[in-house]
Amino acid sequence: MYKNKAKTKSNLKNLNIFMDENKLLRVGGRLSNVFQFDYNKKYPILLSSKHHFTYLLFRHEHIKLLHAAPQLLLFTIRETWWPVSGRNLAKRVVHECVVCTRFRGKTLCPLMGNLPTKRLAISFPFAVSGVDYFGPVLILNRKGRGAKLTKAYVSLFICFTTRAIHLELVGDLSTDAYLLALKRFISRRGKPAEVFSDNGRNFTGLMTEFSKFLNNCADNIRDYAINNNIKFSFIPPYSPHFGGLWEAGVKSCKHHLKRVLGNAHFTFEEFSTVLTQVEAVLNSRPISPMSADPNDFSPLTPAHFLVGRPLTSPASEDYEQAALQRLTRYQRVEQVRQHFWTRWSKEYVSELQVRTKWMKSGDSLKEGTLVLIKDDNSPPLKWSMGRIVSTFPGKDGVSRVAAIRVASGAITRRAFSKICPLPLDAADNVNSWKLELPRPGACQDVERNAA
Repeated sequence: MYKNKAKTKSNLKNLNIFMDENKLLRVGGRLSNVFQFDYNKKYPILLSSKHHFTYLLFRHEHIKLLHAAPQLLLFTIRETWWPVSGRNLAKRVVHECVVCTRFRGKTLCPLMGNLPTKRLAISFPFAVSGVDYFGPVLILNRKGRGAKLTKAYVSLFICFTTRAIHLELVGDLSTDAYLLALKRFISRRGKPAEVFSDNGRNFTGLMTEFSKFLNNCADNIRDYAINNNIKFSFIPPYSPHFGGLWEAGVKSCKHHLKRVLGNAHFTFEEFSTVLTQVEAVLNSRPISPMSADPNDFSPLTPAHFLVGRPLTSPASEDYEQAALQRLTRYQRVEQVRQHFWTRWSKEYVSELQVRTKWMKSGDSLKEGTLVLIKDDNSPPLKWSMGRIVSTFPGKDGVSRVAAIRVASGAITRRAFSKICPLPLDAADNVNSWKLELPRPGACQDVERNAA
């Protein structure tokens, strides 16, 4: 038996290494006086975690132990072997296991994107809007006894710039019902230049029917509608966080409705009245932090931007620095409105600089990477598998959407939050990981590769 010749600064100095009669490096340890353990348990063979044999050994034991966690995997291997830096190798093997990766279902989380230009453009309220549905809500078909409950839905329009909210009660999720809600929205708020929404079937069907709606709408709506059609834009499918602006509006609206309605049921007219009152409350909420100084201005709210302009009001000159005594009444109203936009740029826009989450970008996807497409309604082992065809980087160079070719040959687009990348060797057959390990005394080449 040879003495421990490990260097003083080596990470092996506390293992009391020696070489046995087969010239295998073993760990001396402190278990020599324990007789109920076998020889390999008391003096495990030293292995290098960088050697391919050690990696295969860990992968074999991981499958043999029914995909054990890193700690159980390491403790089981240490019954016979002593891998140097074995904990890191155990974590690596578990991380690269295809089955374990599928069960974890961990998706990518890219860096939070920059604010789009439309969120910071100074324009009339609802010039660029987002729309979403929520519900269903139960309403009475009539008053009195024998009334039946029917389903209805709430359509929410939100302004990208001022975060003002407009609520409409609709009877169903059809395209026709949405067209009627859009008519009421345009009649009261003005025609938007662009509308963003998710990929709901009722919104997608609207693109082909809205041009007919503009051509056949009433003259009083067409007077203040601009000549070009409204542009409809859709976020990627199954990516609600791309529409976080209107999702936050839905959350705030539900907060008030649950507390006001309780278990009561209203008719269509009564429920519409409640929605109008909730809309007024939401449009009176501050959009910038409130100051504790009583001499400061009142908090800026979306309602400041919603009053004081007709639907056909023309563009006005800049009266912000003009003297009050020289202005007419109309010019004074315009000066107040322009003052709100100055406060908006100073108080509200500065608050948008901070990233509240997704503060660092995760791993990016490369072309040909094998991935799983996350489905919230099915377990991870039922998720569809595909390969990345291409990614779509944004203006900041960070990709957040990818095109995926699935088994049928079709190409679908998904956001990174719905993509779960598999390890690089995911195409390997899992059954090929099972191998016949040699007996502890048969590894004559371990000495040359030991740490």
